[in-house]
Amino acid sequence: MPFSTTPIQDLIVFEPAIFQDERGYFFESYNQQVWAKQGINIAFVQDNQARSTRGVLRGLHYQVGEMAQAKLVRVIEGEVLDVAVDLREHSPTLGQWYSIRLSAENKRQLLVPRGFAHGYVVLSETAEFSYKCDNFYSKAHEGGIRFDDPFLGIDWAFDLGKVLVSEKDLVLPEFVGRRR
Repeated sequence: MPFSTTPIQDLIVFEPAIFQDERGYFFESYNQQVWAKQGINIAFVQDNQARSTRGVLRGLHYQVGEMAQAKLVRVIEGEVLDVAVDLREHSPTLGQWYSIRLSAENKRQLLVPRGFAHGYVVLSETAEFSYKCDNFYSKAHEGGIRFDDPFLGIDWAFDLGKVLVSEKDLVLPEFVGRRR
């Protein structure tokens, strides 16, 4: 089965079937019918791609309200540690995070539902990161949480003293929510 669950409800790992031979490989990175058979019916409307160097940390980002986004994320080149934080107000896992190594080699993908903050740090020399979104970007609806929030205590598997973070991400607020 290409789908596996995580400790956080609705956060799903997808491992596509890879067909390899002497010429290389082939796989379907997304097939709506495969996902629908799993009961996942998301209409993706925007694809994004980013290239970053080792130690670049992007996140933790989300959108709120009518512009909230679900994302299907993967790595085309290199390797990242991908992190999702549950921000759903009535979720039993509010404030909990999940991380997974996504790479060009393992071809895993992570479905990050609406209501989650998302980010990643590049572990390889460079990485090409790609993601599908089910809603359009809206600056008016964007939000974020500091990557080094002490309450969340995310293990980024990287020396945080050496990460490269945008000015915008450095001024994000800390997690505000139910403390457990």
